[in-house]
Amino acid sequence: MAYHSGYGAHGSKHRARAAPDPPPLFDDTSGAYSSQPGGYPAPGADVAFNVNHLLGDPMANVAMAYGSSIASHGKDMVHKELHRFVSVNKLKYFFAVDTAYVAKKLGLLVFPYTHQNWEVQYSRDVPLPPRQDLNAPDLYIPTMAFITYVLLAGMALGIQKRFSPEVLGLCASTALVWIVMEVLALLLGVYLATVRSDLSTFHLLAYSGYKYVGMILSVLTGLLFGSDGYYVALAWTSSSLMYFIVRSLRTAALGPDNNGGPAPRQRLQLYLTLGAAAFQPLIIYWLTFHLVR
Repeated sequence: MAYHSGYGAHGSKHRARAAPDPPPLFDDTSGAYSSQPGGYPAPGADVAFNVNHLLGDPMANVAMAYGSSIASHGKDMVHKELHRFVSVNKLKYFFAVDTAYVAKKLGLLVFPYTHQNWEVQYSRDVPLPPRQDLNAPDLYIPTMAFITYVLLAGMALGIQKRFSPEVLGLCASTALVWIVMEVLALLLGVYLATVRSDLSTFHLLAYSGYKYVGMILSVLTGLLFGSDGYYVALAWTSSSLMYFIVRSLRTAALGPDNNGGPAPRQRLQLYLTLGAAAFQPLIIYWLTFHLVR
């Protein structure tokens, strides 16, 4: 990506605090940084960026406001196009969520290892909506997570004095392009593997969009605890998402109707799920590592 090389490293300088007459708009948070080369905190510092700096940096606030406008405009455009080409009633199924479902699903994405039953529940041959079935895929969490990722990227770039509308727009568009390419690759894999299931484009879009949750956690941890915290969070969220994708696609998406097929077909289905899962950490890293310095 060409925009990675254009980012400048952030630094810090001590400033003398002037008498607040008139009162300053923002608190001076430069004392949270050390004077060591490269802007790294002095030994013994607990976190790389404290909360006051994250919320009080004027450049970060401007970046977050601009990111919010981009996300809102993009959301309106997506809704307008969806109404033209997609059945609204079919799309409503993936947004039929409630607060309890969202909280439980986020917990499942972060720690899926103790979950036992991964089968999607049906009622009269119709899958239950997400608010009634934790295993049902949804598009609400991926949509909100993508918007949050854009806002967080803007804040991170603003804190590091690297924010510009072009860079933030490139971050958002790159994330969208990657997920579209991933969904197209999965659709091609499903076709080549001759998988007979109810797996649709919306299902694949939902499963692919869950990576934004891990991206948010990784970037936020990196901003608070530095690069070490970022890599720890990246490893944890990537392994959790890989486990979630494998179990979900094998049980819910590919379904039991394919279990009695020929051995070569079953191997292709296994390779498809493992390939989709193994691809997640690479995308998460590629879309987040430049936001943590």
